[in-house]
Amino acid sequence: MPQNGPVTPTGLNHLVLNVRDLEESHRFWTEIIGFKQVGELKKSPTRPNPPKMRFYSADHGGKLNHHDIALVENKELPEPPKEWGMFGMPVAVNHIAITLPDRDAWLRQLEYLQQRGVKFNRRVEHGMTHSLYINDPNGYGVELLYELPRDVWEGDIDAALNYAVARPTEGDAALHDDQDVPVFRAGQPATA
Repeated sequence: MPQNGPVTPTGLNHLVLNVRDLEESHRFWTEIIGFKQVGELKKSPTRPNPPKMRFYSADHGGKLNHHDIALVENKELPEPPKEWGMFGMPVAVNHIAITLPDRDAWLRQLEYLQQRGVKFNRRVEHGMTHSLYINDPNGYGVELLYELPRDVWEGDIDAALNYAVARPTEGDAALHDDQDVPVFRAGQPATA
């Protein structure tokens, strides 16, 4: 029986990023974001000249994955822009979204980042997530988020995607999270 279209994937398996400085990026992804290094390419009979490449995993219910993100050193990458912007950046990857386990973990991460002096580029309450945008040393945007309950957004995904309320990016106000969220239903206005 002929296949009429592509098979729908079950999700993204991993992302590989080119980085200018592997050590600098390693520190960002482990000390700032919290990923664990699980491997590194090494010289072997089957790989006599490996690139400088490391592999990282998030916490998958107390288990590590073979990798969620990998970093490959590429000294030829251009310097990142001086100021990060959500759109119009001269980088191939707009942003990478990282899910935190829940609201409390997300708020703890925001407080940790603020204590470390990480610049909050953008704080947004979307219709399906509450998000913080920062950037890595290469200029890639990194969105740290927690997902709102599915019943909040699944009734009208398009409306939830188009909903965005900007929040403060500095001081104690940047750590406030509104729990009174709208619920999206097809053909109806969002309700709180």
